[in-house]
Amino acid sequence: MNYHTETLIGHDPSVLNQIEAVTFDVGGTLIEPWPSVGHVYAEVAARHGLRGLETQHLTKRFATAWRSRKDFNYSRSEWSEIVDATFHGLAAMPPSKTFFDELYEYFAQPQAWRIFDDVRLALDALASHGIKIGIISNWDERLRPLLREVELDKYFEVIVVSCEVGFTKPSPVIFEIAAEKLCRAPGTILHVGDNADLDAEGARRAGFQTRLLRRATHLQAHGEIDSLDRVKELLGIK
Repeated sequence: MNYHTETLIGHDPSVLNQIEAVTFDVGGTLIEPWPSVGHVYAEVAARHGLRGLETQHLTKRFATAWRSRKDFNYSRSEWSEIVDATFHGLAAMPPSKTFFDELYEYFAQPQAWRIFDDVRLALDALASHGIKIGIISNWDERLRPLLREVELDKYFEVIVVSCEVGFTKPSPVIFEIAAEKLCRAPGTILHVGDNADLDAEGARRAGFQTRLLRRATHLQAHGEIDSLDRVKELLGIK
């Protein structure tokens, strides 16, 4: 079943394009750490004697460590380096030598994540209208089991994970792999994610149509949406 949508980022706004499949990013798009990265870090650190750490401060330190990484490959060792950087100066010994393994395993569990409220309704609507649905995610080996645990895996015909294919967004290759697995031309696939560089720009360069998800604002620019409910509207689904 084919649907038409208004043109998206990188396309002539006067042209209507057919959408035959939709792919989604995962972190920040379908799920988010719960209650927060800092909350989980502080909780685990406290069990190892590092008490009294402020959760918002840890979240900010994590964000700084994350932004400082270039060409992050989502391996266990690189996650360890980010956690060590987050706790630098706060602990006598780096987490890689103390509680990193516990943190790593905790984030493989469903209690560490929250599914955004608009996710299941949007996926149900797409699935009920015969739209092929896929995932394109920069993640590690924990993603597939996690999706099963939170009962989201059933929606997706294709799940492409960077650790499995050897390419991370924004590389066009990871998008091309997804298009091949979906048996659809890139131009007929809509990709939705929350990162302008990794998702919107990466998808555009691969020939996908794309929408940038920005839940925190109601002032959307061209090519942005504030909810996954908008995906249904783009495809004309009630």
